[in-house]
Amino acid sequence: MLTALAPAKVNLCLHVGPVRADGYHPLASLVAFADVGDVVTVEPADCLSLTVTGPFGAGLDGQGDNLILRALRALGEATGTGEPHLKVTLDKRLPIAAGLGGGSSDAGAALRLARTALGLDIDDAALEAVAAVIGADGPMCLRARSAWAEGIGDRLIDASWVPPLHAVLVNPSVACSTGAVYRAYDARPVGAADRPADPADTTPTGVIRWLAAQRNDLQDPALTVAPAITDALADLAACPGVGLVRMSGSGATVFALFESAQDADETVRTLGARRPGWWVTRTILGHQRP
Repeated sequence: MLTALAPAKVNLCLHVGPVRADGYHPLASLVAFADVGDVVTVEPADCLSLTVTGPFGAGLDGQGDNLILRALRALGEATGTGEPHLKVTLDKRLPIAAGLGGGSSDAGAALRLARTALGLDIDDAALEAVAAVIGADGPMCLRARSAWAEGIGDRLIDASWVPPLHAVLVNPSVACSTGAVYRAYDARPVGAADRPADPADTTPTGVIRWLAAQRNDLQDPALTVAPAITDALADLAACPGVGLVRMSGSGATVFALFESAQDADETVRTLGARRPGWWVTRTILGHQRP
């Protein structure tokens, strides 16, 4: 039995361009991974199966077209070994449709574990090609380390300069449809998928200040799709010691960055008590998978 964390992915900034003829949007996004996430376990079995547990497990179907199963079947095809004989258990600890890359990260963790469990002779580059089957986030979440994502999210540039950042993640217990957010984005004037130069000061203080000059172009459109995001942003912005508040991805999860661990801890205690129906958790962003 092998177990791995499937870390939450956070878009520290997300610059989006106008929709292309093929329906995709070009983007430039700095992504970092958290030290919290779902937990994936694999063990030998007679056939491939998936069981979903955990606080958010009820919202997922354990079979069918789950990204984990799609990725593992693609792995079998790529290696010529057929459908992997593995029992997979997903402990779903992240909210669903939350802008945290949960499904892609789950699939990435499952691919890494399956390679080890089955002793497959496939290198990282080939495994990333398999991960791309589930979407542009696949290779990024397989790597699970800080990076710039460009193109449609498929062109990755290492950003190991991102320091550990004290953060609080908040989801106001609403799901946010990525498709609906992009439709709202397309209905208004749009900017460009510009990638800024990396910050000269890569201390936590310097990076937080630099990030404050960046943006998430999907944030305002998402507010029209899930108005509860407005409350989450406002509640976090009012917390002592907060350096930056922003939505991640297409929402509905928002994050706050702090220079002080104590301020982050106090925010979790205060906001958790004030909003008992919300998902509020403390984390370190910039986590690098071993």
